[in-house]
Amino acid sequence: MQTFLLKTEPGTYSYSDLEREGRTRWTGITNPAALKALRAARKGDAAFIYHTGNEKAIVGIATIVKGAYPDPEKPGVTVAGETKFPVIDLAPARKAAKPLSLAEIRADERFADLPLLRQSRLSAMILPPKEAELIRKLTRL
Repeated sequence: MQTFLLKTEPGTYSYSDLEREGRTRWTGITNPAALKALRAARKGDAAFIYHTGNEKAIVGIATIVKGAYPDPEKPGVTVAGETKFPVIDLAPARKAAKPLSLAEIRADERFADLPLLRQSRLSAMILPPKEAELIRKLTRL
């Protein structure tokens, strides 16, 4: 099982919105590297939800309830035959007991290789297992 980190602007769609709705289709990703990560998402994988903007923190965790599939609004495949714009369905799992801020992540040398720090513009990324487990401990998820 993999763990992803998905970024969202809380004013547009927050973890609280996900809790209220109970399930959502995660759309809007266009960066090629983020799309590549999203194509690897499978049912049962976990996804940390990271609020961008003024908050800049991991605020909760969701379960991927439907793995990557073509966006019904943007169908098509790449030259390589992959889904051009994959989407996933998420359900809330738990809100973080203690949100983990970007400042805390940057200050912790154990996160030196975290994709969030190395490729900060990506809106979807796969986290290394060791770092994912550390995030779970620090957020009490």
